[in-house]
Amino acid sequence: MTFVVRFDDVTVSYDRHPAVHHLSGALRAGTLTAIVGPNGAGKSTLLKAILRLVPLNEGRIETTLQRREIAYLPQQAEIDRRFPLTVLDVVQLGHWPSAGLFGALTVEARGRARVALAAVGLSGFETRRLASLSAGQFQRVLFARMLLQDAPLILLDEPFTAIDAKTTADLIAVVRRWHGEQRTVVAVLHDIDQVRRHFPESLLLAREAIAWGPTATTLKAANLRRTRAMAEYWDHTAPICERRIA
Repeated sequence: MTFVVRFDDVTVSYDRHPAVHHLSGALRAGTLTAIVGPNGAGKSTLLKAILRLVPLNEGRIETTLQRREIAYLPQQAEIDRRFPLTVLDVVQLGHWPSAGLFGALTVEARGRARVALAAVGLSGFETRRLASLSAGQFQRVLFARMLLQDAPLILLDEPFTAIDAKTTADLIAVVRRWHGEQRTVVAVLHDIDQVRRHFPESLLLAREAIAWGPTATTLKAANLRRTRAMAEYWDHTAPICERRIA
């Protein structure tokens, strides 16, 4: 199976302290992978590094895809919902990789946006303002936008945090649909039971990779204990790690 993203000794730092530490490995095409680890483990940073939103201190990230072929869902806390946009306006932004940011949308394109809204259970919400939506409804809107992007690689940062159980179940069904279509899906998650039920592959991250592979093997109790122990001993004042070649 070919890779879509490959990490070669990747280190990413903030204020000279590593957030991701000498990571090597690959995301294979068509896989469904959860990134799991404690707060501050570098999970969100890794997604941003794939997108070139943060610079690398060391190493290299290779990808077989163009940026427009990657759909990215940030954490809800990073999204400003105060803009006076309607639900349909936001979903139609999923067309921008093909139509351009200022390209005119056809009747067919608008119809696809409505179909995407129906797929996430929001038919009839087209004219609602973002500020009027619940957290779960807003997350459905963002998933509908990604449906329109039709991307082969989908990156989700804590997609099920602070939303209700019904919305979570419906959106997991969308994720499983993407997986069935042989798209590569990567999600940052905290719920270990959820990962075990729905995600065949996992990366257990504590700034460095503790384990990476089939979820049943990766999330063994011994690996989880090691992850917790490493998090307890993180020193935020330690100097940056530098590898020196003798």
